[in-house]
Amino acid sequence: MSKTQSRMTRQRRVILEELCKVNTHPTADEVYTMVKGKLPNISLGTVYRNLDLLAENNQILKLETAGNTRRYDANIEPHSHVRCLSCGKVLDIPYIDTSKLDLKGDCLKDFNYMNVRVEIDGICADCAEKEKH
Repeated sequence: MSKTQSRMTRQRRVILEELCKVNTHPTADEVYTMVKGKLPNISLGTVYRNLDLLAENNQILKLETAGNTRRYDANIEPHSHVRCLSCGKVLDIPYIDTSKLDLKGDCLKDFNYMNVRVEIDGICADCAEKEKH
């Protein structure tokens, strides 16, 4: 157990463990449901606070897209995401190198950006199949 994990509260450790078991990029409500069996007295607010702390400590990723529910990802290795506009499912895709993007153009000349992420929006195969019928 690392130093960081040994100082981690039981609640935070269980939240992280449960998040590491899935690759579905769950919402805080879904994480709450996942941990409720192991921590019956945990509150949704506690789950939100601990997810935010884990994200601040770079132990998980917080995926935020305007107008969409926040989702969480235990995979902190460089990678990108694709999101279904129909069902909201988020999937990992290989890392897309953004270092070759021209971020010095006129539209960003007065903007000091901190991070560049690639997220691709589309329709997943399951939803596309449903739309056919």
